[in-house]
Amino acid sequence: MRERLSRVLLTNDDGVDAEGLDHLAAIAAEVADEVWIVAPERDQSGSSHSVTLHEPVRCRQLAPRRYAVSGTPSDCVVMATQHLMASAPPDAVLSGVNRGANVSDSVAYSGTLGAAMTALVMGVPAVALSQAFRSPAPPPWDTVRTHAPALLRTLLAAHRRTDLCFSINFPAVPPGSVAGRRVCRQARGSISGARVEERIDTRDKPYYWFAFSHDSSGITAADSDVVALRDNRIAISALQLERDDPRAEADLGVLLDAEIPA
Repeated sequence: MRERLSRVLLTNDDGVDAEGLDHLAAIAAEVADEVWIVAPERDQSGSSHSVTLHEPVRCRQLAPRRYAVSGTPSDCVVMATQHLMASAPPDAVLSGVNRGANVSDSVAYSGTLGAAMTALVMGVPAVALSQAFRSPAPPPWDTVRTHAPALLRTLLAAHRRTDLCFSINFPAVPPGSVAGRRVCRQARGSISGARVEERIDTRDKPYYWFAFSHDSSGITAADSDVVALRDNRIAISALQLERDDPRAEADLGVLLDAEIPA
């Protein structure tokens, strides 16, 4: 039995009343002595790393160690680590459990991953958890409930790093049908486009809804997160906050040296 954590912070991008957050609270209780929840008041899916800078952020206590914040998932992490829990910071931030997978291209827009990345900026290790499902069937929450506690104990005991976070996607199958785990990477191609839908309000003014179109059928790389889920495996990715590409930097240096005299 690995040592339990003293306290963990939970957040998400589906909102403080989301079913996945309740499942995450149950999972967290298996690995930590004290569980704090600081989550958005409403759904903030697609908010990525955004923070609220041009309007006030409100924070409302719902119960002991449970708060609703008017802003984004990243706002919640800042509010918790720098204010609510400042005197006793969390040992880790757990973000999720997201209702749906966060894989490949969609990771860039995910508020679930945005919260985890913001935790790194605040100097706290982080793990994001997402449960895939096949609509119209509901998410198989028993899968993440069954497999997440042992996985979290292993990851948080061995890798208390703040230069990367872990993204864990659980496949859309019952717990007993999970075929194992796979360390994998993101792949291009899961977002096939974006839709802009125009509507007219009651004052005859236009407004718009945005939505992404998804089609991952073209992703076939064996080491990709999409294929791991397709194979009914738990997909585990290690993601960095930094987005620089050393190979591109080297090529760019050669190009500029050739084109621009010193």
